[in-house]
Amino acid sequence: MKMVFSTSAVHERDRLNLWRYAVSKVAVWHEFETSAGSAFKGSISAGTLGPLSLALFECEPCSARRTPQCITRGDDDELMLMAPLSGSVLIEQDGRDDTAGPGDFLLLDPRRPASLDIFSATQLLLVKVPRAALQDRLGDLGSITARTISAASPVGALASGFLAMLPSRCSDICHSIGEKVAHQLIELISLAFSAEAANRPASLSPSRMATLLRLKGIIEHNLRDPDLRPAAVAASAGISVRYANALLAGEGTSLERYIVERRLELCRKMLKAPSQATRTIGEIAYANGFSNLSHFSRRFKARFGVSPSECRPRLVPELPTQGRPERCM
Repeated sequence: MKMVFSTSAVHERDRLNLWRYAVSKVAVWHEFETSAGSAFKGSISAGTLGPLSLALFECEPCSARRTPQCITRGDDDELMLMAPLSGSVLIEQDGRDDTAGPGDFLLLDPRRPASLDIFSATQLLLVKVPRAALQDRLGDLGSITARTISAASPVGALASGFLAMLPSRCSDICHSIGEKVAHQLIELISLAFSAEAANRPASLSPSRMATLLRLKGIIEHNLRDPDLRPAAVAASAGISVRYANALLAGEGTSLERYIVERRLELCRKMLKAPSQATRTIGEIAYANGFSNLSHFSRRFKARFGVSPSECRPRLVPELPTQGRPERCM
């Protein structure tokens, strides 16, 4: 692999902007933060193996966010396989979060919001895999994102060993052989995720599913009530809060989080509706169960990547202006 960027080669005042740009070129566009500030240090090496694009990141603690605004900047037709070679990463997507360390790997879909946190000096291998290659083998990819495949599992260990060798070997493999090696790696990765899915707890039984649907129905009916509380919802469904949370855990959420998420979705829908253009943001927030406008605004931006005002359609045609905030889709 060939080094394509190092913070040591640029002035500190330009370091963070150039790092984010370099990462976006080999990975995807994202929002970036680090507690190290302009003293942040990192390097990126890149290479290819048949249809696979590889990038090796060596960096200090930092965070990356793939927000809805970032997603609108491009149509990413590849999936991102993350494999820490040293250190560890915490990844969140689709309501799930998981930690991966040396030997582990997991998958992210850049078409949906996600976050990545690195808490210590880390060496992270990124492999961009054609979406169709994994969809053909695994079907629905939404169920396997942000799920760590451990090197302790038999197939996971094989795939992990394969991945660990790539940074030092991929440059020496000719194109025709690289195509075959990449195919073998995709097969191993697919087998590892298939084995993990087979060992996952079974889906809800019909009775548990009926209880979950009843629980969600109660939430929908009372969603606009600012006094709605998890305990009251669970009691109306005839179950405990603990059992309600267990039912929702399969969807990567909890009773309290689900209520807030549904309220945010309703607010977003109303903010985008032309028929609601005359209503203020506060009126819409209060109408959907929020009692504090500042709290609502923070939760809304954290969820959708834009502020409530940026999500509203323009009332009159305007000419594009440089630097105007992107609108949510």
